[in-house]
Amino acid sequence: MFLLNGERRQCIDIADRGFQYGDGLFETIEVLNGKPLFLDRHLKRLVTGCRRLLIPPPDLMLLTEEALQISATTRRAVLKLMVTRGSGGRGYRQPPQIQATRLLSLYPFPDHPLHYQTQGVALRFCQQRLAINPSLAGIKHMNRLEQILARAEWQDNDIQEGVMLDYNDHVVEGTMSNLFMVKDGGLFTPELSQCGVAGIARELILELSQQNNLSCQETVLYKAAFLWADEIFITNSLIGVWPVNRLDVFSFSVGNVTRLLQKLFNSARLAEGRYD
Repeated sequence: MFLLNGERRQCIDIADRGFQYGDGLFETIEVLNGKPLFLDRHLKRLVTGCRRLLIPPPDLMLLTEEALQISATTRRAVLKLMVTRGSGGRGYRQPPQIQATRLLSLYPFPDHPLHYQTQGVALRFCQQRLAINPSLAGIKHMNRLEQILARAEWQDNDIQEGVMLDYNDHVVEGTMSNLFMVKDGGLFTPELSQCGVAGIARELILELSQQNNLSCQETVLYKAAFLWADEIFITNSLIGVWPVNRLDVFSFSVGNVTRLLQKLFNSARLAEGRYD
């Protein structure tokens, strides 16, 4: 199911700069009981990204109406929301009048095994590095070639995610997730001022930690810190919180802090998707 600029059609202009240059942003949103979860948070990040890329932000009331419309009849799905700079001629120069394109599309929810939540998942370090670019750090822009190349490094179905570093050897994120580690009761996550995506689930975990008196620091982290961690978990808007039981050849237990935050996140998620 698709909504392109409010109309039920799938054909996008070949001159659209999202297709030509990846000139745009996107959000990936869980739909539960006909509701796009944490929609306000996703739209806030989208507006931040639009302003950073000098794209006129879409009408949020209209976008909310369209998100609710396309989601209304499904119990559980994935809503992908894209905004591009719209159509323009050849070349990088922006068109004098920007008419942004908005595309909402609905997909089946991924059928992940339950044991990813209960027993944890295996990770590996990727060779592909993330370029340092503060002007794009934090936002979810459409240029995802680094993640695509990183994900192409393995085909082993026993490995669910790859860990990406920048060119200063700082751990940044997973190919599709944000990373957290626990050491001596403290919670740590990579700071994202230079590169990486500031995930909605990451944002919520930081808030839940503060509300429950858990010390959490956004800081520079190296590989060694994760290899000596007591607990590791990953987050995104679709998976919620997945514990990590292996990183390369190192094994980890599913610990109490991970379990607590997983429970708190799931409770917040279910509250968002509750019928009125």
